[in-house]
Amino acid sequence: MKANREYELNVRRGGRGPAALAHPERVDQVEIVEIATGEVALFWDTAPAQTGRLSRALKADLSQLEPREFMRRWRRWEVR
Repeated sequence: MKANREYELNVRRGGRGPAALAHPERVDQVEIVEIATGEVALFWDTAPAQTGRLSRALKADLSQLEPREFMRRWRRWEVR
């Protein structure tokens, strides 16, 4: 089973505009949520320029990796 069957990616942007025009203090949020419980498993506050890159990498790994491998790979990069 792939990780995208157990986890969901949520991206919340801190503003409406594109990242290139974002205010320097804007913060976006990226989180991985457990589908079964609805609880946040991983969470990042990101600069707008990083949000797209991070979400694309997470989507790719969610569709390719097993759930345990996905969590092992991304847990070390989580910022708490």
